[in-house]
Amino acid sequence: MAFRAGWGLGNAFFVVTALSVLVAVTRGGTGRAVLIYEAAMGLGLSVGPLLGAALGAQSWRWPFFGTATLMAVGLVSALVFLPSRPRPAQKTALSAPIRALAHPGLFTVSLAAFFYYFAFFAVLAFAPFVLDLSAHAVGAIFFGWGLMLALFSVFVAPRVEARFGLVPVVAVALVALAVLLVVMGSGNKPAIAAAVILSGAIMGVCNTLFTELALEVSDVPRPVASAGYNFLRWFAGVVAPWAVPTIAEHGSVLAAFSLAALAALLAPATLWLRRGSIAHHKAVPGTAPAPGLVVAAVDGSDADARVIDRAVALAKATGKLAVLALHVRVSEVLDGAETETEPRPQAAAIVARARARIAAAGGAAQGEVLHATPGQAVRATFARAEAGGAAHVVIGAPHAGALDDLLHGSFARAAEAAGRQAAITVETVD
Repeated sequence: MAFRAGWGLGNAFFVVTALSVLVAVTRGGTGRAVLIYEAAMGLGLSVGPLLGAALGAQSWRWPFFGTATLMAVGLVSALVFLPSRPRPAQKTALSAPIRALAHPGLFTVSLAAFFYYFAFFAVLAFAPFVLDLSAHAVGAIFFGWGLMLALFSVFVAPRVEARFGLVPVVAVALVALAVLLVVMGSGNKPAIAAAVILSGAIMGVCNTLFTELALEVSDVPRPVASAGYNFLRWFAGVVAPWAVPTIAEHGSVLAAFSLAALAALLAPATLWLRRGSIAHHKAVPGTAPAPGLVVAAVDGSDADARVIDRAVALAKATGKLAVLALHVRVSEVLDGAETETEPRPQAAAIVARARARIAAAGGAAQGEVLHATPGQAVRATFARAEAGGAAHVVIGAPHAGALDDLLHGSFARAAEAAGRQAAITVETVD
């Protein structure tokens, strides 16, 4: 258990820092950096089991030697190729993540994540023994699991969150995971294999959305919140690999997986029972409501000029009081960590240019920058529009081949759907 605790601690440190470092040192744009990181994570999750199976077929020792070799390559690469970075101006005490868990909302989400990760590690640490197949067969099954995990965490989670909301998606996903865990306890090997692979899809969604909820639920600095969240959730990686096999040894495999299924159900139950502590995570930052707005959603692209001109024309035609240039500064969320992919000065400059164009066109110019994750970008935009009494939101047309649209889905298409639900007219400008 002590070794697993050390592994969990090391993993938490790595996840919290790796993407931030990559974004800080990249020269090809933050979108490219995020894509590289996500591709590397997906490659590791999917190919790792196959490589481990190939080495394990030779000797049980070889996977450990292979892992140690890869870690050494990573260490040497970091020492040789990473440029030096300035030390943070403000130091964070080692006790800060623990003290951050005193925040009711962060503790609620972290506790729910502990129950979810108990189920996660029941699959990861115990299912291979229940399958009782060759190393190559188990490696192939977990290749499918890792592939589903990677694809659903990056491509699917933001889309379903934008469509259905964060907490409802998490709740439904965890109920589905509980069902799959019971199937894993059935003893039917084809059914177990299929359930393991399908669980990767559910876990990919949950990993991303739990992280997002943990980082948004409190006013604790995000790196500190991330560390506190990781500290509590990774305890499940200590407990589950010992508890689940022990129950199977003294009871049955079905009993062991049933306990994991119960843990999966306790996660949404925790969020529901303590829902008051996480209710304010939906709050949208912004200025005081100013009724009579036309919202121009700007993103710094060439389409901004046309969006602004149309918004000003609508404001004049409908007698509205002002045009609000609204820019969503999207941050990237991965398992256990979040990083800002757009510098604050860049976001402020986008809004400043938009306000200047609105004023030049004769409109009463306002401007705001909202901070949101990809799955919350549209919801944040429409929450601000509703708060301002806006009846119209003007947006740019979908960007053909745009990296953000590829990764997280089209903002324009999601906005059109949200506008119908919010009774706000959405106008798309080519």
